[in-house]
Amino acid sequence: MIFNSLEFLVFIAIFLPLYFTLKGKARLLLCLAGSYFFYGWWDWRFLSLIVFSTFVDYFIGLKLDTEKHQPTRKRLLIASMIVNLGFLGFFKYFNFFIGSFTEMLQGAGYNGSMTSLNIILPVGISFYTFQSMSYTIDVYYEKIKTERDFIRFATFISFFPQLVAGPIVRASDFLPQFQKDRSFDWDRLTAGIGQILWGFFKKVAVADSLAPFVDQCFAAPGGYSSMHLLIGIIFYSFQIYCDFSGYSDIAIGLARVLGFDFPDNFKTPYFSKNFSEFWTRWHISLSSWLRDYLYIPLGGNRGGSFGSWFFIALFMVLSVLMTGWWWLGVVFITMAIGTYVYMKKGASETKNAFNYMNLMVTMLLGGLWHGASWAFVFWGFLHGSYQVVQRLAGPIWNRMLDALRVPNLIQNAIAIAMVYFCTCLAWVYFRAPDFEIANSYIAGIASLENFNFGSVINKFTVAKGVLLIGLLLAVEITNLRFTYYQVIQRNPVFRVVSFAILLWLIAFMGTFGSSSFIYFQF
Repeated sequence: MIFNSLEFLVFIAIFLPLYFTLKGKARLLLCLAGSYFFYGWWDWRFLSLIVFSTFVDYFIGLKLDTEKHQPTRKRLLIASMIVNLGFLGFFKYFNFFIGSFTEMLQGAGYNGSMTSLNIILPVGISFYTFQSMSYTIDVYYEKIKTERDFIRFATFISFFPQLVAGPIVRASDFLPQFQKDRSFDWDRLTAGIGQILWGFFKKVAVADSLAPFVDQCFAAPGGYSSMHLLIGIIFYSFQIYCDFSGYSDIAIGLARVLGFDFPDNFKTPYFSKNFSEFWTRWHISLSSWLRDYLYIPLGGNRGGSFGSWFFIALFMVLSVLMTGWWWLGVVFITMAIGTYVYMKKGASETKNAFNYMNLMVTMLLGGLWHGASWAFVFWGFLHGSYQVVQRLAGPIWNRMLDALRVPNLIQNAIAIAMVYFCTCLAWVYFRAPDFEIANSYIAGIASLENFNFGSVINKFTVAKGVLLIGLLLAVEITNLRFTYYQVIQRNPVFRVVSFAILLWLIAFMGTFGSSSFIYFQF
């Protein structure tokens, strides 16, 4: 079931009155049953996966609470990770690794093949798996208390507003909110409806209106002018942003109506002045998860172990074999030699080198989390490279601009433009079905062939897209100074007018067809 469907409107119209009528355990049971119904609407067979993972982590959490023998505690944590990552690995990555291994063998001269399976990817498995894993990890490190109420824990794992596409909510933030009943609150209702409408505007009006133009560009990039392709990737940057952040807004708004507070998942990421800032604004729940449960355990910026080098070496070999880009091997060898020389200078340089490796490993695995494709891994590699280059060259760049006495406003504008340009370059590999299409797309833009607006096809669609993006940016820029949700709470007239405008924009500018959200595939 998806938010922009008639089925969901019927579901929520029945669910909400029942929710506020019931109290205590009955309300929790309704939430759990409603969440399972919501998820099972897509394919009821995969309910068994989320139920099994829930049982495993619930009982492992109970055992961790009473077990004092540290080796046993560690084995329990490993068991939880094997179950969760095992399901994720099988359903999401089995065919990917089988296919990659087969191609590697064929590249080495072996002409055989290995059998792949017809595996359906369960919707939202990456999201609820990470949410469940964070609970057992936090219980293991005694950062949170064990949840002894199974219904409460199961509802935490399967809560329908954010079940299939986030945000990934931590147990420390969410589980305490189940401790007491949430009574109906008019202010929460209006604030939640405002965010829900804004999310629908992003999805239905902006993302779905831009999607046909973007699909056209990536289907056959060789058939369009460089200007057409450039507009296509700009449109895609806003399509994926509005599609994903729109889902998050709807999920956060629904949770607010039900009495729960979820953290923001996006904060105007395309206004970031550097790539570290970008990842504190884009998909915040995932980036913070990767920081706390992967980057910091690897050593973070304090240093690290040679495990980071293993991941980098593995990626180097496989990426060269899979993509055929032998120049990547030269790049990695150069990086390895340079890093070795850098580390020989002293302890602080060694620490920095490990920091870069830890950062790169985190971004590579973050790319792989998004999908079973080397294009996603390369997207992670690009973002990891951006951050490494930023840390190495950023201070020099800033000193140069200061020496030239470039005003801060212009410096910030240049930085935002550079981050956005590099982000769009990475989006090409994220969106393209394969490396060949991605390379063709970039070559088409770089050729500057017919680089004029007259060469653009579907000018009306472009004009509509520019208008919608302009409206989006106008609201987001304004919201940086005047928080929209606070204003609608204080001013009933503004609330009614803004709701009416959003409804009119959705009805008049929206593209309807119950299209799925992009991040459902992850």
